[in-house]
Amino acid sequence: MRALTIGAARSLGGGIHVLERSQRLGLPAEQAFQFFTDAHNLEAITPPWLDFKVLTPGPIEMRPDALIEYRLKLRGVPVRWRTRIEAWEPPHRFVDVQLQGPYAFWEHTHMFEPDGERAVVTRDRVRYALPLGPLGRIAHAAFIRRDLERIFDYRERAVAKHLRPIAT
Repeated sequence: MRALTIGAARSLGGGIHVLERSQRLGLPAEQAFQFFTDAHNLEAITPPWLDFKVLTPGPIEMRPDALIEYRLKLRGVPVRWRTRIEAWEPPHRFVDVQLQGPYAFWEHTHMFEPDGERAVVTRDRVRYALPLGPLGRIAHAAFIRRDLERIFDYRERAVAKHLRPIAT
């Protein structure tokens, strides 16, 4: 099954939105990569108000075409989410795309750039589009963009807590 293309997402009228974040962590890139590629760690870094749960039994073998299923609540509405690992380049990068879920298009690129021997800069780039044309644009302006910002703010704090810098 192929994820929705960017052209198809644009044809839905919602356009492509981009969310980018970066975070410096005081640990080797390989260690950060290992943490982020364990799908079950998502539960620890996802805000509790999303009631997020990985449904795919672990351990999940991360590789190209690996499928991962989740359950969560968006503003109280239960949602099933299914992603596929589209790119897998350890320990530098991986990309997951939504196959089933609330977005018309969702592509999350995770990058890990060494910053010296004992630090890494993690970068997230999420490209997404909403369904429902004009209603999707209104929802994005009214709350979806803000909700995603809150989710990634929480994630940054949770990652810092779980991947505390090593002493230098």
